[in-house]
Amino acid sequence: MPHASGTRRPRHHGVHARVTDSAATLAAEALVGCYRELARKRVHLLAPILGDRAPVQWEHYPSDDAINRDRRYQWFYHSHDPEDRAGSGEHGHLHLFARMEGVADDIDERLELDYLRSLRTRPRSAATRHLIAIGLNPVGVPVLLFTVNRWVTGDLPLSGRATIAMLDALRLDTGHPTIDLVIQSILALYREEVRMLIMERDSVLMELPTRAPGPLEDRAIEMPSSVRIDVDRRLAVL
Repeated sequence: MPHASGTRRPRHHGVHARVTDSAATLAAEALVGCYRELARKRVHLLAPILGDRAPVQWEHYPSDDAINRDRRYQWFYHSHDPEDRAGSGEHGHLHLFARMEGVADDIDERLELDYLRSLRTRPRSAATRHLIAIGLNPVGVPVLLFTVNRWVTGDLPLSGRATIAMLDALRLDTGHPTIDLVIQSILALYREEVRMLIMERDSVLMELPTRAPGPLEDRAIEMPSSVRIDVDRRLAVL
């Protein structure tokens, strides 16, 4: 995900959403329990996929990605050159995808074709659909949520409506239970922010001027939307 010169800076939302529903409360409890156990064992969140080695920039961890047992979702972790994320406080990030082999029956193909046309692109064969990314700080705590443009991951986006539905239905079981739990908990804890990010992604891409090669290939737009998060503050609210 090279950060092209002249990249349009992503919009950062203030975190003001009120979080009071039971799903968020359960997610908060799970998250606290997870990090408490990691601290007790003195183990980093990413230890199961990194082992005792420092991550190599751009490499996928795990190397063949973490794929759900039901083949519906997958994720991987990787890091960039620090200059690519200057000032973000991010060490690396988790990319989360829907896998078409598992979710195709849940997607309205006609509506998705209309969505791609609205972005002035043609459908193409792609095994995955990028949903969202979660940036982590060096100690393994999420600090950033963001979306990416199509050229970054090389697959295709889903419409905002379908992306949100895929995230709402998320149930991870990839064989990496602690990381799965953190991903699920963060997305539940920041559900409203995630929805805003997805809708802003579409708005930003659709507002781009009509020019070749089209918004999904515009190298000036890497992260259409992003929001910094403060997990401690959100937990305090709950």
